[in-house]
Amino acid sequence: MKIDLSSNYMGLPLKNPLIASSCPMTGDIQMLRSLEAAGASCVVLPSIFEEQIGQEEQEIDQLFEFGSECFYEALDYFPDLDEYNTGVDSYLKLIRQAKKELSIPVIASLNGSSLGGWLRFAQAIEEAGSDALELNIHFVASDPQTTASDVEERYLELVRTLRKEISIPIAVKVGPYFSAFANMAGQLVKAGADGIVLFNRFPQPDIDLSSLQVNPQLQLSTSSENRLPLRWIALLDGKIKASIAATTGIHTWQDLTKMLLAGADAAMIASAFISRGPEVFTTLLTQLHKWLEENGYRSVEQMKGSMSQRNCPDPAKFERANYMKAITHYSPRM
Repeated sequence: MKIDLSSNYMGLPLKNPLIASSCPMTGDIQMLRSLEAAGASCVVLPSIFEEQIGQEEQEIDQLFEFGSECFYEALDYFPDLDEYNTGVDSYLKLIRQAKKELSIPVIASLNGSSLGGWLRFAQAIEEAGSDALELNIHFVASDPQTTASDVEERYLELVRTLRKEISIPIAVKVGPYFSAFANMAGQLVKAGADGIVLFNRFPQPDIDLSSLQVNPQLQLSTSSENRLPLRWIALLDGKIKASIAATTGIHTWQDLTKMLLAGADAAMIASAFISRGPEVFTTLLTQLHKWLEENGYRSVEQMKGSMSQRNCPDPAKFERANYMKAITHYSPRM
């Protein structure tokens, strides 16, 4: 039986639902070629950071100010970003090169929390040929005077403003830290988002006891972390008029299959291919095809959302998640 693995993400036709997620490794053109050859249906380039855009603008200002005894006190405030991404011009060059050499969609990524230089740069990303833009928003509301409404409006204003400036699809990659996430997802779509990516994994700081320095720590995900996006994808399926992409904790064909059954249009993979190489895409697709065939599905579209809350025999389980049963029946592994 012929199985159709194709999917659609924000209007972009995909030959299958597997997307290479934004990470430093997607900034290498040879790696992008390898990912496509292994079966990735789309790639998201590394995020260019708001600070990088500001840094480049500052360097241009310094050229004009050269010799005027202008001193910038905070030049070393941000970490050296050159090793991660060499700047705005190089990022636009990467987009153009990827579009030239790949036959799959290429999505650019912006990381920040304010409008900053995003408006002008978002237009440049579109002009460079990016098929879509992913907003990788990271904002920690540490000020006690900042309300939940303030935070939500900050996200929404960013999406609304960018939506007016560019015509390519916009995906918003967010964390789960909203008190009413279903409402927030709907508001993001109303503001102009074409896709929601669930969920972002933010580096968490740690304290080095030997040096007494605060160090950010980023660890690769594990399959145990996919329960949160799985639950919310199942809850949102059919309730928002936007594509939903799953990310975090997708390492096995079981992880992938569950996300699609919950209602995901695409699954974004980073940690799995960082640890196991691009070949993980081939393995996942082969195993997904086998499962579909064994269970009588003719396509990914047919299976998609068949176990979401609206189609689940007991939809309440996704909301309360059998909390009492899970707690009362727990026994530690000896």
